[in-house]
Amino acid sequence: MCHEASAPAPAPGPGLRTPGRRAFNRLLLAGTGLAALSACSPEAATPSPSAAISASAPTSTTAGATATPAGAAGGTPSAEPPPDSSAAPAPETAPPSPVPAAALRHSLTDPASPWVVVNKHRPLSPAAYVPADLVRPRVRLATSGEAALLNSTTAAAAERMFAAAAGASVIITLASGYRSFNTQIATYNRWVNAEGQAAADTASARPGYSEHQTGWSFDIGDGSGRDSFTPAFANQPAAVWVKANAHLFGFVVRYPWMFHEITGYFYEPWHLRYVGVEAAGEMNTRGIATLEEYFGLEAAPAYL
Repeated sequence: MCHEASAPAPAPGPGLRTPGRRAFNRLLLAGTGLAALSACSPEAATPSPSAAISASAPTSTTAGATATPAGAAGGTPSAEPPPDSSAAPAPETAPPSPVPAAALRHSLTDPASPWVVVNKHRPLSPAAYVPADLVRPRVRLATSGEAALLNSTTAAAAERMFAAAAGASVIITLASGYRSFNTQIATYNRWVNAEGQAAADTASARPGYSEHQTGWSFDIGDGSGRDSFTPAFANQPAAVWVKANAHLFGFVVRYPWMFHEITGYFYEPWHLRYVGVEAAGEMNTRGIATLEEYFGLEAAPAYL
């Protein structure tokens, strides 16, 4: 959901065409009538986590480049072709039981909390929140400015994860990290001016509704630079690796395949969210795909 400027995909070879996200969105909207959402690609096959990977649980503490309409901020959906056998299952009729309220260790509303839940029903408070501990992680960057920043806890976990991936011969890049409230205003307004508000709400988070503003989230790219922020990114080594291993470092893929009616956004294999090793590991073990389900919150498919 959340990148600021998408890198152009490589030119398709003879006989092969890779539609852009906007083309996929328009086709999907025309075929399904989903006026508030767009779609994206299936997940790639998931390898087993490497036995060589080990990670200690990061401590849960408190916690950009100028965006353009070519890269949505805080909520850029992609297109979703028919799922294959490796795609994540649709939500079950009886979803897994959430974390009991008495067991909540962190706030779900404080933006400085690693468990804050931001979606189309749950704006940030304060709306113009700025993390107090923004830092530039020591990882490979594919961006600059404020977009190269994360809060200190997320940055430390990202450094461990990127290093472990490199040890498995997988190169991950940080494509878009922190995004300020003012940047989100400019980005969202460009979408509204170009496409109208209804279309803008399918592609860009409204100001104050973006996870990127918390410093707990970031978008990744593949070392090859291929398929950034496109449906085909799910098949790149970086996306395949994080799908299998991100939970070991406290991260989840925030917008999983086929859970758009809960999260409000279609599958984004590039968007990671830090929640801590304990929560990410439990979600992985119990097969819970979304933060909304894990914490027992209502679905947020559209703005209230």
